[in-house]
Amino acid sequence: MAANFWDSSQYKQLLEPEEVDVVHPLDKERGISIEDFKLIKFHMSNHITKLAQHIKVRQRVVATAITYMRRVYIRKSMVEFEPRLVALTCLYLASKAEESIVQARNIVFYIKRLYPDEYKYELKDILGMEMKVLEALDYYLVVFHPYRSLSEFLQDAALNDVNMNQMTWGIVNDTYKMDLILVHPPYRIALACIYIASVHREKDITAWFEDLHEDMNLVKNIAMEILDFYENYRTITDEKVNSAFNKLAVKQ
Repeated sequence: MAANFWDSSQYKQLLEPEEVDVVHPLDKERGISIEDFKLIKFHMSNHITKLAQHIKVRQRVVATAITYMRRVYIRKSMVEFEPRLVALTCLYLASKAEESIVQARNIVFYIKRLYPDEYKYELKDILGMEMKVLEALDYYLVVFHPYRSLSEFLQDAALNDVNMNQMTWGIVNDTYKMDLILVHPPYRIALACIYIASVHREKDITAWFEDLHEDMNLVKNIAMEILDFYENYRTITDEKVNSAFNKLAVKQ
């Protein structure tokens, strides 16, 4: 197991944005567009988050589960790896990887309470999908997240007051509704979130950023991706999500 991000499989497997935004040929046959692809992953990220709140696991487990789910679809089609079942399985795997173990039967119990019409899976389905997801992940289960860097940066910049903590952590959590963790180093995502929050709170930390000797163009580009997501988020409707899932369900 790598002791730091730069020695990890995660660093070695960072992707270019255009490598992430690729719809599998089997999904294309069902009429899945890149917009549908993103919508389904966004929808499943929300379901993982909501389910985790009811099961009461740490945010780190949520972040790891969503990262697993997004990694799976770099290699596998949604036709073969049904997104709802993959999401449940990824949360189960993440709880074990992050040593915050949740029983698979509890996942089944709560998901049926939350979404009775959408989830018909049983315990055996999650356990049956577990090995397939592990293989899709190449058994790389360690995930480095922006949270540790975020805490260290906020303290170093003397920004660790309650408002900045809450705002920046909230923005980091929102980044898992996108594919940023597959493309960028976690520390740079943390810096982008601090940049957004500092502008919003009108805190001038230009000198602090300069002392980091970090490429601010890269940081600002990530910040723009996040802000673009917030803008586009308003246009997401249940109808659009349902339309995307309906395409998966119908054979051409």
